[in-house]
Formats: sequence, C-alpha cells, structure tokens
Amino acid sequence: MPIELDPTLAPPVVPLAWLVGTWAGVGVVGYPTVNEAQFGQEVTFRHDGRAFLHYVSESWLLDEAGERVRPLASETGYWRPTGPDPTGGTSLEVVLTHPTGIAELYLGRVDGARVDLQTDAVVRSVSAVEYSAGRRMYGMVEGDLLWVLDMAATGHSMQAHASARLRRV
Repeated sequence: MPIELDPTLAPPVVPLAWLVGTWAGVGVVGYPTVNEAQFGQEVTFRHDGRAFLHYVSESWLLDEAGERVRPLASETGYWRPTGPDPTGGTSLEVVLTHPTGIAELYLGRVDGARVDLQTDAVVRSVSAVEYSAGRRMYGMVEGDLLWVLDMAATGHSMQAHASARLRRV
C-alpha cells in the first residue's frame, strides 16, 4: 500500500509515516484476571510538524452482537523517533498515560512497517492496579494495522493481554 508523505512531517518522524491517520476495528482482550471479550477501538496518530506523533486510543466493550456496551480503556501519549539504531531501524521512545493512574515509558524500534516496544519504566499512582511491564508490537499487514500487547500485572508473568486488527478510517 503506497504511503503519501505529508510535506509538513518532520524528517525524524518519516519512519512512522505509515501510522499517521485514524484506525478503527475490533480486538480481543483477556488475562488471568480478565474474562476474554471482544472490544472495539479507535486509534489516531497525528502530527503538528514537530518531531513526534501524538497518539490517542479509545476502546469499548462489545456484546455478542458487536454493539457497544461501555467504555473499556483509553490512553494517550507521544511517539518520538530518536535516530538510527545499530540494526538499521530507527530507535523509538513512547510515553503513554492512562486514566487509571499508570504512566509508561516504552523503548523500541521501527523497522519498515513494524514497531516493537518494551517498557523501560512504569509509574503507578497509589490507587492504580499492580502493573509492572508491557511489551507491544504494531505492524501493517495487508493494509491493516495489527497490534498486540503482552503484560505483567497483578502478580502474573508477562503474557498475552490484548490484540486488534484496525483499518484506516
């Protein structure tokens, strides 16, 4: 799928150009402490000409008929490419915040139409649930944005938590 580069995109952000826009679709969530369920999601990556992307994600629980039941999760943050990495990709820092009292710093890399991230730091408020680490992968497959999230939380080791397939809106 060809990508048209926006001339106002800052040069450091060019490796992430394929993400810019709004994506929507359906995914599945589950964990030892969470019953498996389907969710809907909308994700937006946008830029204002500076050397980062602003990221916003909102998701909602779906019933068996695919109808919205209630809000599920939201997060917002910034994706900052930091230059070439030793393996030929681009190093990346991602800062995310959640209304549940959690902030995450991910470090990773962009390699073509794939992003791999691992938490470097997790900060929790006193009222937040125990969450210690996350690992994310985003990739473009057949023109769709696919992503997966593994996490370590509530005393459980790193394991699958959520994934989705999103189409460009």
